[in-house]
Parts: sequence; C-alpha cells; structure tokens
Amino acid sequence: MTPKRTRKYNLHTPKWHNGVALGIRILHTNDMHGTLTPTVFSVLVELRNDAHLYFDSGDAIKTGNLGIPLKPEPVWPLLERLNCTASLLGNRETHILESAFKAKLAGASHPILCANLRKKDGSYPLPRLLKLEVNGYKVGVIGVMVPMVTEQMATKSASAYLWDQPIPTACQLAEELRSEVDLLICLTHIGHRQDLDLAAKCQSIDVILGGHSHTVLPEPVHVGKVAICQGGSHNKYAGVYEWSPEHGLVGGPEPLALLMVRAKGRGGRG
Repeated sequence: MTPKRTRKYNLHTPKWHNGVALGIRILHTNDMHGTLTPTVFSVLVELRNDAHLYFDSGDAIKTGNLGIPLKPEPVWPLLERLNCTASLLGNRETHILESAFKAKLAGASHPILCANLRKKDGSYPLPRLLKLEVNGYKVGVIGVMVPMVTEQMATKSASAYLWDQPIPTACQLAEELRSEVDLLICLTHIGHRQDLDLAAKCQSIDVILGGHSHTVLPEPVHVGKVAICQGGSHNKYAGVYEWSPEHGLVGGPEPLALLMVRAKGRGGRG
C-alpha cells in the first residue's frame, strides 16, 4: 500500500546565495560507492545545515551488486547524522536473496524509497513515496531504480524480489500525487538517458534527482517543465539547488574538493 504519512520539517530559513529565501533549498548526492569519508562528511554537514531537504539517489554503499557485507555499511549512520530526508535504493543496495538484501540495509534508519521493487506476493518491502511539509509547501517524493530482475527473466525463480519498469511506475505515482503537492520530486537510479525519457513522458514531475550513469550536469537540464539533476559519483560533487514556484529549480553540483580547501582555510574540520 502507498504510505500516507506526512513528515514535517521546521528547519531554519536557509541563507540563499542572493540573501532571500524564495522557497526550498535541496542538497543532493548520488553514487557515493562507499566514499563518504570523515572529510567529505564534514563538508556535507555544512551544506546540510543550510538546506531544508537532503536526498541521496542510490549506490551509497561500498558492497557491490552480488556482494554480502560482513558488517553494517558505515554510510548508514553517517546519513542519519546528516538527517537524510530520504534516499533511493541503488543496484549496490539490492540482492536477489532476502537475507543479503536486509544485510545491505542493516543500520539504515532514514526512509529508503523504491516504488518499482516488490516481493513475489505483490507486497512492497520499501516505501514507494514520501509526503512532506517543508517551509509552507507540500512536497511529494517518488523513488524508482533500474530493474534488476523482471518477470521476463529466467532468473526470476531464484530471486526473492521482482522489479517493475521504472518509468511507467513513476508516471503512475506522479499522476496520483500531482494534485496533492506543490513540488513533486522523483529520485531515480536509472541513468541520465532514461531520466530524459521519464521527463518527456511525465510532465507532472517537477524535479528529477538522478543517479546511476555518473553524469555531471553543471546545471539542471530542462525537458519541458521538468528539471533533471545529477552530480557525477564518488563524492566529487554535491548538488545544491533552490526551488520556488516562481523560479523553478536553480543551482548545480558543487565540487567537494574546492569546498574542502575552503573549509580548511576557515579552520574547519577535515
């Protein structure tokens, strides 16, 4: 079933680049691949302190697709300390065995979304969407990822999970949510080309925060009114965006190496 809960964030008004709070500031990461080091973490803390929302678009852990971690992944408590609003399941966070799948997510306490993942009995092991109230706006968040095992694959008999196609799934949920929210965000782990296809097919979405293809988009790419964002991989960048009804989404990836140098110059940590 689609979760109906609404989370409320009563955070401080962020300091925009132009000194005026227009709407919502969003921090975004993707494809960390286990590279959330203490130095990177300290920089993300500074960025997070000035943001209403923080999303990660998957592949945050170090363990590979078929691997099974011997101990909880260290990224999960760090994302909790960063007050991660929600993250998306990436291919690294999945496994065909239920025990291995749960081991990969062990220690995660923030919402991890995936709308196109289901068990064979039709139930959804993770939330498909999230509803938030942020700075006076209603925000809806959907998450979809690349299909790992589908109904058409012979390997489905060995898998505890099946994946529906991400674009039709996202479009269906977006149509259901559109009238209920001011801002509709889709977290994706399907690659930039598929993000372009999703945007073309679903203009109900306002913002796509993508991952998987490790694409660096210096600024949001617009397909119609949909803004598509992605910030490379391995914590080389962190996306900092500002959204308002009047101006849409602006911003882009910030080079973390440069931010680390600035932090050291100010006597910061790391």
